[in-house]
Amino acid sequence: MNIALIIAGGSGNRMGQDIPKQFMHVDGAPIIIWTMKAFQQHPDIDAIAVVCLKGWETVLQSYANQFNIDKLKWIFPGGETGMESIHNGIYGLKEQGCQDEDLVLIHDSVRPLLSQETISSNIAICKAYGYAITGIQCREAILESDDGFTTTTSIPRDSLIRTQTPQTFRLKNIIAAHEEAKVKGIINSVASCTLIAELGTDRVMHIVPGSEKNIKITTVEDLEMLKALMHTSKESWLK
Repeated sequence: MNIALIIAGGSGNRMGQDIPKQFMHVDGAPIIIWTMKAFQQHPDIDAIAVVCLKGWETVLQSYANQFNIDKLKWIFPGGETGMESIHNGIYGLKEQGCQDEDLVLIHDSVRPLLSQETISSNIAICKAYGYAITGIQCREAILESDDGFTTTTSIPRDSLIRTQTPQTFRLKNIIAAHEEAKVKGIINSVASCTLIAELGTDRVMHIVPGSEKNIKITTVEDLEMLKALMHTSKESWLK
């Protein structure tokens, strides 16, 4: 199976709103529903699982029913950190009988503009190479700062990749990575791709081209950009 594992365990404190950002409404539906629709519509996605913020499970299921997200099969409890939420999700899938060779597309609940092409590429690259990480080449000039206010050092951007999600693995491989992390005392890696890198093994992660539209909603400004992107289409004269 190809399974979308959507991570929605965060409370969204940085947004500063009264409800978690994944449940905020944009254009008549919660952000998480737009995210789930991307996987619902893809013909190669067999099931959706969500790692959900505690106390919001019933709300999530109600929205899924309302918006006909019938690929939603499992809801797992969120963790204290993103890494713990992913841990809960992948072990939950294992406990539910998912197979070692099943592909798991780990995706942020607040990246609702995920394209069908990116999903397809993740599946194809993971099947071919074992690991698929969505990312885009860094175009900005990058400076390093210890205090956030001053800098004297630049970092060459040519080899830098800004990662996005999905990040796709065979279930047995991502579980093995979390097991190894336990042994090495890695408890709060910021993403699955950074976890793999921190393990220092010979696992090679292959990069799937992402999109600037695949934004992660973290701030009010991101929400404004999301609304604009949802109402923008490509001009007919552009190649």
